[in-house]
Amino acid sequence: MNVHKNAKLTPAGRALLVRRVLEQRERQAAVAGALGVSGRTVAKWVRRWRVEGPSGLVDRSSRPRRCPHQLRRAQARRIERLRRRRWTSPWIAHALGLPVSTVVLTLRRLGLNRLRALEPREPVVRYERARPGELVHVDTKRLARIAGIGHRIHGDRHRRPAAGLGWEHLHVCVDDATRVAYSEIPPGETAVSAAGFLRRAAGWFGRRGVRIERVMTDNALAYRSHAYRGVLGGLRARHLRTRPYRPRTNGKAERYIQTCLREWAYRRPYRTSAARTAALSGFLRHYNAARPHTALQRRPPLARLLELSEQRPC
Repeated sequence: MNVHKNAKLTPAGRALLVRRVLEQRERQAAVAGALGVSGRTVAKWVRRWRVEGPSGLVDRSSRPRRCPHQLRRAQARRIERLRRRRWTSPWIAHALGLPVSTVVLTLRRLGLNRLRALEPREPVVRYERARPGELVHVDTKRLARIAGIGHRIHGDRHRRPAAGLGWEHLHVCVDDATRVAYSEIPPGETAVSAAGFLRRAAGWFGRRGVRIERVMTDNALAYRSHAYRGVLGGLRARHLRTRPYRPRTNGKAERYIQTCLREWAYRRPYRTSAARTAALSGFLRHYNAARPHTALQRRPPLARLLELSEQRPC
């Protein structure tokens, strides 16, 4: 039960009030003074106890029994019907002769105040490739460069931060079947940087017995460049691109980026970008070899890679 923060009595306090008046035969004025309430309050709870018993000591709803100006159900149904035809609140209000505020409150109560509520939610499609390297997810994340501890750590907002430091770009590559991941911070987010990262990632996976067959990326210019297509051709890998504005299609890379941010980039304060970059290799070793992964039954990704490699036919 939600009790008002300034309430003098709770149901337990009201029961104590009633016992002192009816069982201990104390005067209502004395009980009111001892509990810090008025005599009318004491009389009210005693009267409710006599009429309703213990249930009379529970808070009642303050909603009125009738409200002559309440919007009729037929009007609410008309508002809902027009909203499902994607009408805006001012249009609905003009068509039905109602105040815009009434229409807005009704739509909020119906859960239709946002346009996305009118569309059925797309079903979640989960998939996992059967063998390592069959599909890898590639993406980037922009990180601000560091030149000292920020105000969120030292607490002094009057210190002027260094301006114009620019950005770094974290490139990630995650295997779909095993969640084994490789990451780098190459210079820039250019086509040459993206192509070079893919080439090095393929070599890193190759040293672990994994050949990349398909690469999934978004539609960034770097992934549509001649340099990137050249690396894909050299790897004999097929390029898959996500639908526009559908980052969840590349969800394993997006999820791995969130893990990187939480457990590496923002896990502790770094004084320089170089210190943060130097810590990336240690995070990668921990992520691949020791960190339990919920999608892999609490096993690290390299354990899953070893299991699938043993099942591969000779």
